Amino acid sequence: MTTAPADSSGTIAPEYGDKVIAVETAGSEPIPDAERHGAPLQLLWTWASPNIEFATVYIGVISVLFFGLTFWQATAALLLGTALGALTHGILSLDGPRFGVPQMAIGRFSFGFKGNLLPSGVNALVAGVGWFAVNSVSAAFALNTLTGLRPLPSLLLVVAAEIVIGFIGHNFVHAFEKYAFPALAVIFLLAGVWTFKDADLAAPGAGGGIGGFLLAFSAAWGYTAGWNPGASDYSRYLPRTANRFRTALYPAVGLFVSVAVVSVIGAASATIVAPEGATPTGAFTGHLPGWLSNLVLLAIILGAVSANALNVYSSAMSVTSLGLKLPVWLGRGAIVVLCGLAGTAAAWASLADAGHAYEAFLLVIAYWVGPWLGVVLVERWLRARTPAEELAPRLGDRAFTNWPGVAALLTGIVVSVPFFSNQEKYVGWVPEQWPSFGDITCLVGFAVSAGLYAALRARAQAEGGGREEAVSARSHSRRAGASWIGPVCSTSMYFSPNVFFRIGSAFAGSSTPTLTKPSESTPTVRI
Repeated sequence: MTTAPADSSGTIAPEYGDKVIAVETAGSEPIPDAERHGAPLQLLWTWASPNIEFATVYIGVISVLFFGLTFWQATAALLLGTALGALTHGILSLDGPRFGVPQMAIGRFSFGFKGNLLPSGVNALVAGVGWFAVNSVSAAFALNTLTGLRPLPSLLLVVAAEIVIGFIGHNFVHAFEKYAFPALAVIFLLAGVWTFKDADLAAPGAGGGIGGFLLAFSAAWGYTAGWNPGASDYSRYLPRTANRFRTALYPAVGLFVSVAVVSVIGAASATIVAPEGATPTGAFTGHLPGWLSNLVLLAIILGAVSANALNVYSSAMSVTSLGLKLPVWLGRGAIVVLCGLAGTAAAWASLADAGHAYEAFLLVIAYWVGPWLGVVLVERWLRARTPAEELAPRLGDRAFTNWPGVAALLTGIVVSVPFFSNQEKYVGWVPEQWPSFGDITCLVGFAVSAGLYAALRARAQAEGGGREEAVSARSHSRRAGASWIGPVCSTSMYFSPNVFFRIGSAFAGSSTPTLTKPSESTPTVRI
């Protein structure tokens, strides 16, 4: 992004600012202060509107129909999983005003510049292909049910609208979600009232037990936490002075209330006998009066477009966060179009069996989000008191590495998926032996990655502390020549890899350590 020169008063005039009908040009670079605008309240509807849609309804539906839970068991699992995912979403949103970059770019703190290629690439595929396809299919079925238009043409009409909104960019996305919110909320609340009137909330479950509960919990948590990798994408334009409490509260509340209410409506609808041979959207609206059924179908389309505007936008943000040197023509807008086309192809392929494809996708998405979130939250906790000015240069430092984060991420995935996953095509060793475990892959992945990363950082900090004392003792007689050691081996625990290994080599065999003063370009790693 470029910023216009100062106006006559000497104040820098924003080039993009708060313009709604203007194509955004910013990628993963920090948003300048002159371009910052908005208030935390806008995050409420930005995160509520995308989840007032059929994909959220289906979380509740599968909790009853596929996982064998009663309505009340499903409700408890859905509320718990949603609450945990919304809580972390609010926390991560705080980094937007602080650093002014997308969420996946902030991941460079946790994984290093090159190591961050892995989670950024995965999220680009999950958001721009996976979620884009899921939501587009539900909207296509709704349009098919409403108008009789065949599924494929319905799909193409829906994705065209989604791509256009994401292409225009940040401000237009916020504005679209703002005006979509009241319409979506009113229609789905009306549908909820009618659904609860006809639902059999006392209907027995199909023996899901604790395993079914954990499956529903994982689905709800995976769906909600699946938005976490894009949290700061929509808060990064807020001024640095934005109220921190509200910046965390509004996205968390918007996400929790929308997912919780709509998914519980879905669970209630699953207790109503659906018309034979109905599509997923047709089954949800089959018990409603004609006028309300048509409104709900329109709301499903609008909600899917709301969700995919964010998905395709965040997918492009993830691609820009890869740090690749792309040609000028391949900017954020062009990447949105390419991601949208890839998602359209995936949606087309899943039209024939959307229900089972969505069930598997909901569980699989949590498999990578859990370990990623574990590392990111530990890193965030460790650097919470470090000034942003001290941390920010590392975001653009291509030489900065943090391989413990990558190791912890991969270890969490390797340990959790083979042993704990519970899918139709693959059942891990633990649920195969004890089906009551359901699918706790996301929890295990989170715990393993968070614990391992914390341990690696604690070990590195302890080793760094010991070397600090040794360096101080050996350099006591040469204070003038080694005055730079303080910043390198201070209590804030930052060190240069080059200095670290040279000191280590000296301690191992040389009588006098050879220390080389690092240049300003030498990367530093916080441990």
